[in-house]
Amino acid sequence: MTDAEPAQPAPRRPRPLEPEALKALAHPLRVRILDTLSLSGASTASGLATRLGESSGATSYHLRQLARYHLVEEMPERGSARERWWRRVPEGFTVSVDDQPDSASRAAARIVLGEWHANREALLDDFIARGDVELPREWRDAAMISTFNLRLTAEQLAQVVDALGEFAARVLDPLRGQDLPGARPVQLQFNAFPVLDGEETRR
Repeated sequence: MTDAEPAQPAPRRPRPLEPEALKALAHPLRVRILDTLSLSGASTASGLATRLGESSGATSYHLRQLARYHLVEEMPERGSARERWWRRVPEGFTVSVDDQPDSASRAAARIVLGEWHANREALLDDFIARGDVELPREWRDAAMISTFNLRLTAEQLAQVVDALGEFAARVLDPLRGQDLPGARPVQLQFNAFPVLDGEETRR
C-alpha cells in the first residue's frame, strides 16, 4: 500500500481510492498532473503543459477527467474567463492492489503505483544529477539519501510503518500549507517492503 498526500492545508484522513476513480487515474499523464499539483501547487492547463511538455489541450482534457472523480478541483476565485486554475483536492488517498474488487481494478492500481514510483525516481535522479550544481550548499546539506536493510517479521515491518505514520502526523502534518519565505517544494521518500527474492528465516 502507498499513500499520496497533497501539498494543501487542513489535511483529512486519507481515503481509499474507489475503483472507478482509480481506473480514471491509471494514465501516465494524469498521474504526472496530479503529482505536479501535489508538489508545486495550483496551476493552469497551459502552465502544466509547459512544465510537462504536453499540449494545453491534452492537460485541459485530463484535468477535467480528474475533476470528475474529485482528484482535482477548479479554483474559481483565482481563474478568469480565459484561464482556469486547478489544484489537488485537500485530502490524501490510498491505493492498494490487494483491496481491489476485480482484475481490471488491480491492473489500474499497479499502473498508478508504477507511475508514482517512476515519477519519484525521476525526481531523485534529477537531484543527484544536478543538485550539486544548481542548489546552494545549505539545501544539499539538509537533504538525505539513505537506505536501511533489515531482517524483519511481517509484524515488525507493520510496527515500523505505523511508527512512520505517527511521525508524519506529529511532525509533517503541522507543516502542510505553510509557504514561508525561502521555501521550495520538497519531497520525502521512504519505501518499506519485503524483498521478493529473499528467504524467510526458518523457525
